[in-house]
Amino acid sequence: MLNTLTFSSFAAGNNLKTLAGPVLIIMILGMMVLPLPPFILDILFTFNIALAIIVLMVSLYTKNPLEFAVFPTVLLLTTLLRLSLNVASTRVVLLEGHTGPDAAGKVIEAFGHFLVGGNYAVGLVVFIILVVINFVVITKGAGRIAEVSARFTLDAMPGKQMAIDADLNAGLIGEEEARSRRAAISKEADFFGSMDGASKFVRGDAIAGVMIMLITIIGGLVVGMLQHELDLDTAARNYTLLTIGDGLVAQIPALVISTAAGLVVSRVTTEEDLSEQVLGQLFNQPQVLVITASILGVMGLVPGMPHFVFLLLSGILGLGAYFMLAGVTAKKTEQTEAEVTPPVVEEQQEASWNDVMPIDTLGLEVGYRLIPLVDKAQQGDLLKRINGIRRKFAQDIGFLPPVVHIRDNLELRPNAYRITLKGSVIGQGESYNGMYLAINPGRVTMTLPGTATNDPAFGLPAVWIEASLREQAQANGYTVVDSSTVVTTHINHLIHSHASELLGRQEVQQLLDHLSMKTPKLVEDLIPKLLPLSSLQKILQNLLMENVHIRDMRTIIDVLTEYAADTQDTVELTALVRNAMGRTIIDQFFPAQTELQVIGIHHELEHILLQAVQTGKDGAGIEPGLADMLLKEANVAAQHQEKLGLPAVLLVPSAIRNLLAHFLRRAVPQIRVLAHSEVPDARNIKVTSLMGVKS
Repeated sequence: MLNTLTFSSFAAGNNLKTLAGPVLIIMILGMMVLPLPPFILDILFTFNIALAIIVLMVSLYTKNPLEFAVFPTVLLLTTLLRLSLNVASTRVVLLEGHTGPDAAGKVIEAFGHFLVGGNYAVGLVVFIILVVINFVVITKGAGRIAEVSARFTLDAMPGKQMAIDADLNAGLIGEEEARSRRAAISKEADFFGSMDGASKFVRGDAIAGVMIMLITIIGGLVVGMLQHELDLDTAARNYTLLTIGDGLVAQIPALVISTAAGLVVSRVTTEEDLSEQVLGQLFNQPQVLVITASILGVMGLVPGMPHFVFLLLSGILGLGAYFMLAGVTAKKTEQTEAEVTPPVVEEQQEASWNDVMPIDTLGLEVGYRLIPLVDKAQQGDLLKRINGIRRKFAQDIGFLPPVVHIRDNLELRPNAYRITLKGSVIGQGESYNGMYLAINPGRVTMTLPGTATNDPAFGLPAVWIEASLREQAQANGYTVVDSSTVVTTHINHLIHSHASELLGRQEVQQLLDHLSMKTPKLVEDLIPKLLPLSSLQKILQNLLMENVHIRDMRTIIDVLTEYAADTQDTVELTALVRNAMGRTIIDQFFPAQTELQVIGIHHELEHILLQAVQTGKDGAGIEPGLADMLLKEANVAAQHQEKLGLPAVLLVPSAIRNLLAHFLRRAVPQIRVLAHSEVPDARNIKVTSLMGVKS
């Protein structure tokens, strides 16, 4: 029963929220037609003022424009509300204005008498000034900012989308986060486009306010003098004051809403609200306050100047600068004392095995200027990104790579880093914290100012640029990434390139332990009954060396269990595993294609290589002249495949696949060598070029 009541209450609440929008629109439009008594007008005018203040406060505490994405719609609704109130109040002014200054309610009377002292000439001037400020200054400026922001946001969308795709492919983010970031980019473009259009409502509202005021004054004079037989002075005073009060009570909230619109579109997205930004950036330098206080103090001593006001403000600013300087001095003193304090000398201990430091399997050494990237206290996200890379690697390749140990190295250049594998450097580069690397993918439209370099991961031409040029670079076709992404992308590329070396015996045992949790019998039948752990490690390394993932461990274990009793040769067992995984291997190069367009090999060259297999191993039996010819033709064939937009895949008989794969792996790394036995029966083969054809 309680659950039923709770559900009913929840459903009723949702229905009320759903009906709130249509009911509000109907009420606003109804005010233009239905006559409203003065008391209801007082309530609605007060609500209009309160709504304007709420909108202003929300815009002040918004850190990102998208946090107030409904603002263009709110702008339209508040404009309609003000116009409806103008129509309703104008009707009351013209009908009841002859009865006195409170004919249209207490709020309009207060604005007509208290704010302008009952002087309709002063009120008229104040009203016109407010309209000019709103129309010419605030609304026009906010509209221009929204227009330019919408244009630049649309121009930068392709570059931002490419950056998201690059982060996704590098494993820095997941699919959900990528989808969320794409949606945010689309919402940002929609928001500024909507703000550009919504600003026209406010400008139209200002024009309508002036026209309504003139029409109401003229209409009031006509109604008062002709229908109610008032003299000109009485009619002018009554109707003009009422009209001015009505105009002011509408234009002041309009001015507040326009100010809120300007604040929202002019904000730069940060983690701080407007108050924190202003106080943190405008009053954070004591030297500025000292100079300003000195100037005000000198001006306050000039004869004829208001000495008290100038000297008072000068003293306040000087006092603020004094306290700021005192705080800075105290911090420097604390740092100096910490540096001067001599370290505690510990008693020398005997050497022990604890002094033997093991070499890290994977290491990252950084210069001192890159330390903020790995320091969580300084909002460094490099550790989080590296964890994302390891997770993506495990999902794609099939085993969890070792942890990347990060150390600072004062021997490196300040912005340099290097990546080590078992103590040896396998990659190095430079990354500039706070700057962005604009990578040229080959279709940029302009040259950017900055430090020219190459992308450390793939060698593409690039340039380090300031953060202010980021959107411009994206709009002109560059792929723009931050300093953390440069390092993590380089690490991701290298761990994929050295996957076979990262698969140690410990990783293989952990992989088997993980597999045993689901299929314990499968592992027990193979290791160690039929095959030692070291042989399994070698077979998996052979697969990884040729970029074949090992996610399908069930198939690998099944094949090895079947054939390990007949042979212990890891090369033969690797070939048998490749045959079983043929569909997976082919899909890496020709996904969803029934026809395989590959490089073939001439039968005469095939015969010579078969003889080489009999005399040597892993390319040792290939004589130098033949080896030189093979390299030349392999490069030509690979370039031909690249021109056709096809992967460089060489299809050869099974007997010579391992020989050619080992021979070409380093000399022509872009070529992948497949055996005929690895091609599924359902796939058709088309040879695009032949190696070994006599010219």
